[in-house]
Amino acid sequence: MVKKLLIANRGEIACRIIRTCKRLNIISVAVYSEADASSMHVKMADEAAAIGGSRVKESYLNIDHVLQAAKDTGADAVHPGYGLLSENAEFAARVKEEGILFIGPEEHIIEKMGDKIEARQLMIQAGVPVVPGVELASTEEAQVVSAARDIGYPLMVKAAAGGGGIGMQKVENEAALMKAVSSVIKKAETFFGSAALFLEKYIEEPRHIEAQIAGDVHGEIRAIGTRDCSIQRRHQKVVEEAPPPNFSEAGEEALKKAAEKAAGALNYTNVGTVEFLVDEAENVYFLEMNTRLQVEHPVTEETTGIDLVEWQILLAEGERISELPVTGKAENCSLEVRLYAEDPKTFFPSPGKITAWSFPEVQGVRYDSGFTSGDTITPYYDPMIGKVIVSGEKREDVIKKLIYVLEEAEVTGIKTNIPMLIEVLKDVRFQNGEVSTHFLMQTL
Repeated sequence: MVKKLLIANRGEIACRIIRTCKRLNIISVAVYSEADASSMHVKMADEAAAIGGSRVKESYLNIDHVLQAAKDTGADAVHPGYGLLSENAEFAARVKEEGILFIGPEEHIIEKMGDKIEARQLMIQAGVPVVPGVELASTEEAQVVSAARDIGYPLMVKAAAGGGGIGMQKVENEAALMKAVSSVIKKAETFFGSAALFLEKYIEEPRHIEAQIAGDVHGEIRAIGTRDCSIQRRHQKVVEEAPPPNFSEAGEEALKKAAEKAAGALNYTNVGTVEFLVDEAENVYFLEMNTRLQVEHPVTEETTGIDLVEWQILLAEGERISELPVTGKAENCSLEVRLYAEDPKTFFPSPGKITAWSFPEVQGVRYDSGFTSGDTITPYYDPMIGKVIVSGEKREDVIKKLIYVLEEAEVTGIKTNIPMLIEVLKDVRFQNGEVSTHFLMQTL
């Protein structure tokens, strides 16, 4: 049984994990950089440990520093949260080498799913549908052009190790191909340390729908919910919803089966997410697997009554899925919006001091945040500052309540994307469930 859990993360996800620790009587340990010394997650945790400078490489991405904090505080488990080291196979392995429980899947699974080319090959072998595409063994122009002609235009150039919307570019025609390849290679080398690329057929008006999966060490795999995450800016999600609107029961079942097949092929353990592109005929295509907790996990929690952080801990301890607790009330519909400290039009980050932070107290509304009035948003980290989750019986009522909450919210001192979120929620197409990953690009 986990007694003391170190959270190798910051901000809202660290606060979210600490809340479950408190409910389960697990001692929580926060880690913090110089810039985060007075942050909310540090104040909420039972204990805290400094791990270095403000830049992520000096602290949250420094495996040695995080492990030293775990050893110094006597933590018997480490939860990686999302982002940062959460999908770093070396980190997971080194945590285990120290005799500490890693709250996540086996490191070899993280490694396989972190390489998009290997993940794609594994899914093909497992019989999971994937978007037609090809790996680039060479970036010589003749070979790239030949491969692209086989796929057809438009297509996507993607970094094999990419993630979070970084390292991918749409190409409309052959004239633009090599420029895009060069651009993606630069980003891939900068962000992921690998220049490996692949080309993929571009799906017109796709939806991004994903399945929450769980696997135990006894071999059971279960898809426990689906989410629509089609509202994205720059390939990064801003609005998520469970269940996906206007998605047939047959489509839902097909997607869940594909997710279970994908996870089963890996003997997946712990909580994860299998992401798919879904075309207008509801054909599903494997996109990627995230071997960690997702930012959008609350909408699944609200519609299933499951605490996914609790499940992660229990699965890491060896519990069976069939014996895990489902204690909360399950709503019919749940919507989440991500709050970013950024300009609502340009999406440029807006660091600064939060001079006011106020949201109305309304039944059925959940706020997952790591910041409050007086806190400073630094330029060192992701600009996401919190999430608002509204749940209820009817989708139209949930949308109305979410609009009300955002219109009544007061966040000053920094710019936020709240005006953009309200615009999305009021859009007739969104209210009718007519969404695709192009929605924001067509709206703004």
